[in-house]
Amino acid sequence: MPSALVLPPRLALAQRPTPLQFLPRATQRWGNGRRLWVKRDDLTGSLLSGNKVRKLEFIIAHALAEGYDTLITCGGVQSNHCRATAFAGAQAGLKVHLILRGERPAAGQGNYLLNQLAGATIDCYPPSRYTPELTSLLSSWQAHYAQRGRKALVIPTGGSDGLGVWGYIAACDELREDLSAAGIEAAHLVTATGSGGTQAGLTLGTALYDLPLTVWGVNVCDNEQYFLLKVARDVADWRARFPGQPEVEVTPRVIDGYVGDGYGIASRQVLQTITDLAALEGVLLDPVYTGKAFHGLLQELAAGRFEESSDVVFLHSGGVFGVFPYAEQFDFRTPLQAANSERS
Repeated sequence: MPSALVLPPRLALAQRPTPLQFLPRATQRWGNGRRLWVKRDDLTGSLLSGNKVRKLEFIIAHALAEGYDTLITCGGVQSNHCRATAFAGAQAGLKVHLILRGERPAAGQGNYLLNQLAGATIDCYPPSRYTPELTSLLSSWQAHYAQRGRKALVIPTGGSDGLGVWGYIAACDELREDLSAAGIEAAHLVTATGSGGTQAGLTLGTALYDLPLTVWGVNVCDNEQYFLLKVARDVADWRARFPGQPEVEVTPRVIDGYVGDGYGIASRQVLQTITDLAALEGVLLDPVYTGKAFHGLLQELAAGRFEESSDVVFLHSGGVFGVFPYAEQFDFRTPLQAANSERS
């Protein structure tokens, strides 16, 4: 750890460290001269799987230290962050209230069902109201609890702010050990970016730990400019909340062009990439985040973006429970069957 870096309190929720896994068959098929690795942050824990729990270790430690008894957060109906918060809150003895974007499902499935099982209070709002009114909705529910003598902490989308970025600043200490053990002298590190916090933490952490990594976020919503600004805001928020930390230069990088038809909408090509990697390496991606990001990574590899490096590391940020609502969209026909169907 850099001598001047001081981590805030942290609640042990994740299974750490997660492995850095070499992908030999994916390397042979798609590597285009580069070795492919995956940082298995989908293995941070079963129901707390993925990148969200790393952020929540610091967020919930803060909540407990400051006397909060309720957590309020927000996201889509199948939000991984909301599901992780529901279970992390239950483990910490905190009530959780979720503000979800979208219609309430007729029957619980995926992350929505898991939120119900974890005992979270759930309110769903149509996008036409959720998007313009989110800030006021969160504030009004926080005031609602205050009027009843409770203290509610509002956690932003994805847990992405100057507190949440500590999750992936700290993860860079693991990555330092991973690179050394694997004999990787320099690499590109690619992650899905949806709320920006994981990308901000990795970008900041690689600078603080002086790692030989170039961090790229593949945006699954919005556009490149949005995430360049979002990473900068999260880093500025971190500096404001935690003065006295080492001064480092932070350069966010975004690979744009793989959002497709929109957030949460996976193309046939993305679904095929998920299917191919699962069969090839036994690694399961999800249609909303990691599937799009890994598909984008493969397209960029083919185009020669990473020519100057012999190693590319993909951060698997989890999301397995988000696969099931897309079950009917996967195509398990053989290539010949699919081709015949398209011709008919």
